[in-house]
Amino acid sequence: MEVKITNENFESYKNGELPLVVDFWATWCGPCRMIAPIVEELAKEYDGKLVVGKCDVEEADDVAMEFGIRNIPTILFFKGGQVVDKLVGAVSKAKLQEKFQALL
Repeated sequence: MEVKITNENFESYKNGELPLVVDFWATWCGPCRMIAPIVEELAKEYDGKLVVGKCDVEEADDVAMEFGIRNIPTILFFKGGQVVDKLVGAVSKAKLQEKFQALL
C-alpha cells in the first residue's frame, strides 16, 4: 500500500520501524505517470516489509527541498532514517525491484 507523504508526516515515516521508499512526483510529469503503476504494484508486493510513499513535489515542497529534488521522478530509499540509495528518471520494473529487495 502506498502512503501520501506530506511536510507534516514525513519525519514519522522516515524514522519508522520499516524501511521507506519515497517516489517524488508531480501530476504534470509524464515519466512519473509512466512508473506510477510499477511503484504501486511493488508497494503491494512489499507491504509489511517496507513503506512506499508518494510525495507530490508541489504539495510537499519542504520535503523536496530538504533532499534537493530537482528532477522527477526521483525515488529515495531510506533505512534507519538515512538515505541509502537513489534513482532518478523512469526506470524498469526489474531495476526498481532490485532496489526494493536491496533495502530489506
